[in-house]
Amino acid sequence: MEHTSPQQHPINLYLKIWALLFVLSTMSYLVDYFHIQGYLRWFLIIAFMLLKAGLIVAVFMHMLWERLALIYAILLPPLAVLVFAGMMAAESNHVFLTRLLYFAHPH
Repeated sequence: MEHTSPQQHPINLYLKIWALLFVLSTMSYLVDYFHIQGYLRWFLIIAFMLLKAGLIVAVFMHMLWERLALIYAILLPPLAVLVFAGMMAAESNHVFLTRLLYFAHPH
């Protein structure tokens, strides 16, 4: 039986990802520095956050090189939780508006 050594990724890859994370963090801070407000502010902050999280998970947690089944097993449950939380938020708005309609003004 041959013993195979684990695959080593070049340090250059990790340095490039680290630099990209630094650039994305700088851009995220610049959103506050330039006082961007409203939906654009939240869109940019969340977009930079998701990009950084995706890079960290893909490269530093080695998900980029994993089997597809393992990726699905790790990433799909949190995605399902987010979808269900969004559905509950939509339902809560419906319940709140229904209560306002029927209980705020006595008939």
